[in-house]
Amino acid sequence: MRWLPVRVRERELAEEDVVQVEEIMSKNLHACRAAETLDCAARMMWEHDVGSIPIVDDDGHVIGIVTDRDACMAAYTQGKRLDEIGVEAVMAKQIVTVRPTDSVDRAERAMRDAQVRRVPVVDAEQRLVGILSQNDLIRESVRARPGKNHEVPPEEVAATLAEIGRPRRSQANAPAQ
Repeated sequence: MRWLPVRVRERELAEEDVVQVEEIMSKNLHACRAAETLDCAARMMWEHDVGSIPIVDDDGHVIGIVTDRDACMAAYTQGKRLDEIGVEAVMAKQIVTVRPTDSVDRAERAMRDAQVRRVPVVDAEQRLVGILSQNDLIRESVRARPGKNHEVPPEEVAATLAEIGRPRRSQANAPAQ
């Protein structure tokens, strides 16, 4: 597994003003194992109203992630039912993660740079402890926190959403050279 590098520019805020990922991340976790089928992952996403499921090993270490789009496109392109496709075959293995003690600013920039809507939050041993989504960032940007600055201003969240939603140019769609 290769972890993606992330460029980060930290704003200068007093330590007590910095909102940490653990303050806004989702802690109600659901995960699949790589040996499961996409049917299992899709069912979990449907039942828990989430758009992705982290993939963990037997010790809870994050080894990948599957999105609702991954499941849909795998079934479509392979012409198979979800219960015929293994999670391991379609999970993203190059994932971006953040730590609970990272600043929300750092996490927002990681999401922007990687163009992802959700990032697993992991401890020092890479075990899953939470999920941070673009919706968490949006809610935080408008929340009034006594004694805390708006670490992620609404304008920056809007810029992040624009970058995440920017179409990626695939080789198939690239202009001929």
